[in-house]
Amino acid sequence: MKQDNSDVITIRDLYKSFGDNKVLNGVNFDLHQGENAVVLGKSGSGKSVLIKCIIGLLKPDSGSITVLGNNVTELDTASLDKMRVKVGFLFQSNALYDSMTVRDNLEFPLRRHWIKTEKSKMTDLVMEALTNVGLPHTIDMMPVELSGGMRKRIALARTLILKPDIILYDEPTTGLDSITGKEISHLIVDIQKKYNTSSIIISHDINCVRIVANRVVMLIDGKCHASGTYEELENSTDNKVKQFFEQ
Repeated sequence: MKQDNSDVITIRDLYKSFGDNKVLNGVNFDLHQGENAVVLGKSGSGKSVLIKCIIGLLKPDSGSITVLGNNVTELDTASLDKMRVKVGFLFQSNALYDSMTVRDNLEFPLRRHWIKTEKSKMTDLVMEALTNVGLPHTIDMMPVELSGGMRKRIALARTLILKPDIILYDEPTTGLDSITGKEISHLIVDIQKKYNTSSIIISHDINCVRIVANRVVMLIDGKCHASGTYEELENSTDNKVKQFFEQ
């Protein structure tokens, strides 16, 4: 099936098992240009496995994944790295390098992808990314000096420095208090509006989902069980869907 011009990701009949555990059991999913789509599901439902397949960190057993016109499952290592420049990934753990300053953490993806940039220009890019997340003053600090919410913002700044077309967020509010989680959720919306990014947000945090989602996709029993706006799913009569909103 061809990818619609308005879709930046198209997934068809995606299957992934680990031994006898069938995690993804025929997922069909599209990410539309400029939208924030939340994939909502219980812990262990395959949400993180899904986005790791999208970025090529895991190889599916079968099915197709098309990202920005590229068939991910057929890309070689060099082509996969080229695609990843356009697809930002915000890890649940933030994945900052503790031995590096904030500046060095943000410069790392530029060096990793061999993007030739003068030192002064690189500093400008770092400051722009840090300003976008409200933390320009942290440029020479170490990750250990930052709060959990600040580390999450720095990780997002590192994702933004390559100006990706797509951002994949893996549980962006996990481990944060409710106030900080709300701030991160609003920041995700701000980034979408400023850069017209298309994003998949993996979450089981209903408060985050309410703030960020243009569309919510329910991942249940390894499949996309339901899809709609937050309000549509909140008012669903489907018991499998209702349980997520009865909190």
